[in-house]
Amino acid sequence: MSFKAAADLFNRDRFIARIKQETSGWDVIVIGGGATGLGVAVDAASRGYKTLLLEQSDFAKGTSSRSTKLVHGGVRYLAQGNIRLVYEALHERGILLQNAPHLVHKQPFVIPCYSLFDTLFYGIGLKLYDWMAGKYSFGKTQILSKKSVINLLPTIAQKHLQGGVMYFDGQFDDARLAINLAQTCAEQGGVLLNYFKVSSLIKDQNGQVTGVEACDLETNEIYQLTAKVIVNATGVFVNDVLKMDAPAKGPLVRPSQGVHVVLDKSFLKSDAALLIPKTPDERVLFAVPWHDHIVIGTTDTPLSSTSLEPTALEEEITFILDTAGQYLARKPTRNDVLSVFAGLRPLAAPVKITNVTKEISRTHKLIVSDSGLITITGGKWTTYRKMAEDTLQQAIAVGKFQPKPCVTATLKIHGYSEPNAGYLCVYGNDAKSITELVKQRLELHQKLHPDFPNTYAEVVWAVHHEMARTVEDVLARRMRILFLNANAAKEMAPTVATIMATELSYNDAWKREQVNRFETLANQYLPSLYTSAQLNTESHLSQTQSIN
Repeated sequence: MSFKAAADLFNRDRFIARIKQETSGWDVIVIGGGATGLGVAVDAASRGYKTLLLEQSDFAKGTSSRSTKLVHGGVRYLAQGNIRLVYEALHERGILLQNAPHLVHKQPFVIPCYSLFDTLFYGIGLKLYDWMAGKYSFGKTQILSKKSVINLLPTIAQKHLQGGVMYFDGQFDDARLAINLAQTCAEQGGVLLNYFKVSSLIKDQNGQVTGVEACDLETNEIYQLTAKVIVNATGVFVNDVLKMDAPAKGPLVRPSQGVHVVLDKSFLKSDAALLIPKTPDERVLFAVPWHDHIVIGTTDTPLSSTSLEPTALEEEITFILDTAGQYLARKPTRNDVLSVFAGLRPLAAPVKITNVTKEISRTHKLIVSDSGLITITGGKWTTYRKMAEDTLQQAIAVGKFQPKPCVTATLKIHGYSEPNAGYLCVYGNDAKSITELVKQRLELHQKLHPDFPNTYAEVVWAVHHEMARTVEDVLARRMRILFLNANAAKEMAPTVATIMATELSYNDAWKREQVNRFETLANQYLPSLYTSAQLNTESHLSQTQSIN
């Protein structure tokens, strides 16, 4: 099957028709359309199991579109002695590069060192990192002179600089990978629906989970959907689904907020990324080139509540800017920030209460409830495939399926193509179809904004081939404009709404509502527009949904 034919299969109306026609039930229903849920759905469908995925919002709306954009083993975890997690992540990093080279690429990182001890310490540690990667190595660690560091990072603070270390890891576009995983699942026969919220679990007389009740949020139609296995892969929201199963149970995960700020590329002027190995709170900070901008992050702030749209706290933004400013010749200020975004990590909760999130496990946790509900949580983007494989092994046992081997280690992800230049490279093999679309409809060659290369054609493509339903879907996750420059995204919104309304046959009222909603959202990505109320922690948490 060609990738274009597969993209044509990825259609919400067709998927709705499929669930209405399905009378014998599903093998696997996956709740959650982030990295973990999509990975589980791809694994299940590619083994030949009848698979349905339901997502309450858009694919990768939550944490899975708000990462540091790294596919990595985890230098920090190596320093903590978590050898098993690092080894597994390095292995999965290599598999991702093989299966999605249009989205994953090798990225050099430079650690500036201001003492000889640091140079030796980080150099030796990263040599071990290289060795652990084995055949999946992305490149050899190099000890750098002061001159070499300055050549690679011309904007680095040079006072007391002694030298540095360069190592290699991976970088990717998280939301684009999520969309491509959804398309891959569809290629394998899976059915996926966004804006489809699970409201309760269905159980038999013995208390075993046999299905879900879910609502199509676009039509408010309620569906009763049955399956042999239900997988709870809802990230920071796993506790909510667990409460549907057993209301008295305590939380399985504890959310930690990570914030990133985005700056103009002139602050780094390099294709190499900067790693600050030890921040004042003993974490690490990255400054990474991404889509012609610089992403700097992240923080690790423990929270007691969750939200689909978390808000960066004033102290988090200040921390990132102040820390980065210590290492950059040009110190960034709030006025330099083009966008700021926050995401919540689903960290497996510790037995003892702690507010130090670096002590909470980054490894994934897989449990089977007495009712047969399977819950997978924790982990990280890099290891999504291995998490899914482990989950399917449990699903085979719970559902009493005929065992079938996992094929995802060699399964090419939708869009697979060798990396190429040009801004359409993130579409992989689909770039040719977008180019052809412009030839067929010449008006679609117009740019959406003078500062960005994206065209009208990409909006049309997102609507018809990537299941984009809202202006936010297009500007935040099909394109990444909201995460790169929130003001530019606001300026694009009316045009995007008009194109979408034409393609979906929506009226002017829909356009106005979409533009107003998006502008309100985009203001949350602009720190200069924050109010004192938004910057207050209590106000921030009061807008979220409690998991306690």
